[in-house]
Amino acid sequence: MLQTASPAARPNLPLPELYHRVERHVPAIEWPALAVDIAAILKLKREKNAVVLAHNYQTPDIFHTVADIVGDSLALAREAARTDAEIIVLAGVHFMAETAKLLNPKKTVLIPDTRAGCSLAESITADDVRLLRARHPGVPIVTYVNTSAAVKAESDICCTSGNAKKIVEALGVPEVIMIPDEYLARNVAAQTKVKIFAWKGHCEVHERFSAEDVRDMRANYPGVIVLAHPECPPEVVAECDFAGSTAAMADYVGREKPARVALLTECSMSDNVALQYPDLDFVRPCNLCPHMKRITLGNIRHALETMTHEVMVAPEIAASARRAVERMLELG
Repeated sequence: MLQTASPAARPNLPLPELYHRVERHVPAIEWPALAVDIAAILKLKREKNAVVLAHNYQTPDIFHTVADIVGDSLALAREAARTDAEIIVLAGVHFMAETAKLLNPKKTVLIPDTRAGCSLAESITADDVRLLRARHPGVPIVTYVNTSAAVKAESDICCTSGNAKKIVEALGVPEVIMIPDEYLARNVAAQTKVKIFAWKGHCEVHERFSAEDVRDMRANYPGVIVLAHPECPPEVVAECDFAGSTAAMADYVGREKPARVALLTECSMSDNVALQYPDLDFVRPCNLCPHMKRITLGNIRHALETMTHEVMVAPEIAASARRAVERMLELG
């Protein structure tokens, strides 16, 4: 299953076998240069008892060759809490590395590029959350994991796109505040009787998809099955055949095997799933996440060689933020 892979499922394969995993994506002429970094990373991981956690939006050369644990934000959060490794390299964005640190306070967590941010995480601050709580006293605040640790610390519980509805309903209250993704909140509100107050944050990848894009795909690619991430606008989700987290989309493809499919999400997600299902026709309405693409084989290697950049969370923030994440893991 795409969204979770234990270290035991990724043995120390010889480089030719690793290339076989990505040969439909990586030209043969490029492989020797990549293989140098891959071999170095595999060696460093063994020597330092390190693992690489890679989000579904990482490029196939990372996702299918050096990652020990792969998946969406929920899978990475769960597996980060279970790993026995002493060092965690987060091939993703900064809030994911912070979450890994929250769940592994005694371990070293590295992010290869400190500039790997997130438009959602940057759309709200801890001060904003305190203001929301003052304006809506007694209303629980459900915070998407795509946020800083400081924002999580001001929240009651976290959620992901995969468990948002479950978390909202598990609280057993008539209304909640859901931050920071407006579209995720609106899409969840359409599925539940719980009243949801939303924030105006958006993902710079998913907000660019439109309902017209979906209609054009159906006109140009007859029979295409269109899957959308719930960070897409509600009018986009309404035009699609299925909406779900990256893990849910991957599961749908594996289960239903649609002959022609389009994933309305970040480009590398389609690349990674397509490598698993070579007989399916993937239409690629591609939007790149510039932050995810800051992570490369080269800077993963450099992170392990130099032990940079270490992610730290201030103690006064960590305890409250950890409670919000752990409560999500308990309920979701």
